Amino acid sequence: MKINKFRYKSATKAMGWHFAGSLLVAFLVAAVVFGVWFPNPYRQLAGGTALFFIVMGVDIVCGPLLTLVLFNPAKPKRELFMDLSMVVVLQLAALAYGIWTVHQARPLYLVHGVDRFKVIALADVDAAELVKLPEALQPSLFKGPQTMGLREASPEERKTVMFESVQGGRDYGERPGFYALYDAAQAAKAYAKAKPVENFVKKHPSKQAELDKLQTQAGADAKLLRYLPIIARQDWVAVLNPKGEIVGYVQGDGF
Repeated sequence: MKINKFRYKSATKAMGWHFAGSLLVAFLVAAVVFGVWFPNPYRQLAGGTALFFIVMGVDIVCGPLLTLVLFNPAKPKRELFMDLSMVVVLQLAALAYGIWTVHQARPLYLVHGVDRFKVIALADVDAAELVKLPEALQPSLFKGPQTMGLREASPEERKTVMFESVQGGRDYGERPGFYALYDAAQAAKAYAKAKPVENFVKKHPSKQAELDKLQTQAGADAKLLRYLPIIARQDWVAVLNPKGEIVGYVQGDGF
């Protein structure tokens, strides 16, 4: 009984240290995920928060639990070292896979197309096409989502995209070859297609306070603010000032 009690105390202590170390790693990963890959509001509209906590939750819990099960001070040091090393290797492998999964889901671009914006994740595009973009437009490990427009397609390109998209292929937003800077001209196009925020408030009265706050921050007449829906994992809208610049985001169906 005394041996089992001693073993339980030692294993619990080892599990505690393992959990603390795992938690520290999780905080460091979270700094990159939420500070760079999924900045606000992408952590909500692109599903970053839920995905991160699922991945890291499993990793943080399973590693320390395995330590609790396998740790036994009565074991030979070599055997104990091998057991714990295996736990660490498995946990690091799971962590690497989890980070890769989150990285694949990270939003690279918010692309404007006619009457909406669309969140484009890394998994949505062909990596070979990304390297052909100007360096300023290319994603990097420590660069957050960029707002983009789309250049005009030629008649031949329109036929190709239409034919492929009908068959389940990629649309313009998933084709980096059509990307263009979201400059004044692109912003003007977006604003021209946007709807008055009054329409959004009529559909979502509870969002009035958020829109009032955005109007104050933007310093623009509320009647001049407009919105466009965002295609993402959740229903959100981008609020535009008269210049077509995005001044904020509000959750809700914009269609």
